[in-house]
Amino acid sequence: MIRIISDTSTLYSVGEGKEKGIFVSPLAVTINDRTYEELEDISTEEFVDIINQGHIPLSSQPAIGKVVDLYNLFPEDEILNITMADGLSGTYNSAVLAKSLVDHPDSITVLNSKTLCGPHRALVDTANMMAQSGSSMADILERLNKMIASSRSFLIPKDYDYLERGGRLNHLTALLGKTIHLVPVLQLSEDGTHLTRFAIKRHYSKAIREIIDRLKKDNLGSGHQLYVSHSLEPQLAKEAYDLLKEAFPDTEIIIYKLSPAFTTQGGPGCIAIQSICME
Repeated sequence: MIRIISDTSTLYSVGEGKEKGIFVSPLAVTINDRTYEELEDISTEEFVDIINQGHIPLSSQPAIGKVVDLYNLFPEDEILNITMADGLSGTYNSAVLAKSLVDHPDSITVLNSKTLCGPHRALVDTANMMAQSGSSMADILERLNKMIASSRSFLIPKDYDYLERGGRLNHLTALLGKTIHLVPVLQLSEDGTHLTRFAIKRHYSKAIREIIDRLKKDNLGSGHQLYVSHSLEPQLAKEAYDLLKEAFPDTEIIIYKLSPAFTTQGGPGCIAIQSICME
């Protein structure tokens, strides 16, 4: 049997994953000198409340010991660990290191999803469905790698300070953006290792339309899924959803709430637009 392991980049909590037969390691966030396992010890709402008190958050990968414990649950089975994008987190490297610390490393495959959140969840769900239907590891990996190549991710932050601290924008650009209220759009690189500047617009709706234009160039269609993920900005998420639905009426669009770890990366109020081909 093939067991599917992942992390909370999927936006699955440990319990939600377990209900589907998926085994999830929580990412960690540190704020106000305390470390929490996201979606277990702290919700996004609680996390943002602490940020609003003036505290700066940090995020980190799952503890290696917990990944080792998951691997050791299934010494007789094949294991596929689908991690969030390497380069955005040390999760992939931790998963590989954990593999070297168990007695059955040859039965463990670690796959770098090169993505996160919505598309990451789609990859894990697909792998789990195929595993439960008896597909081989080779067939699962072939399907997932095709999906990974199709994935696109865009981020629209609300707080420039998070981008400046993370090196996504220099100080002068961040200051200019805050002064004249520009809307920056960042895109995840094709190798999934970093965010790059995609566009800067004067209005939120124009930023969404710029993303739509790029997705149309990528021939996004009914075989894809679209995701709008937000850090406690449901109205902005709904506005993005409506514009995307108008442009892609035959494409399924799912709205998710971002977890604390991704609120740390994009800042409170950020919006992520993502897509992946499911065929």
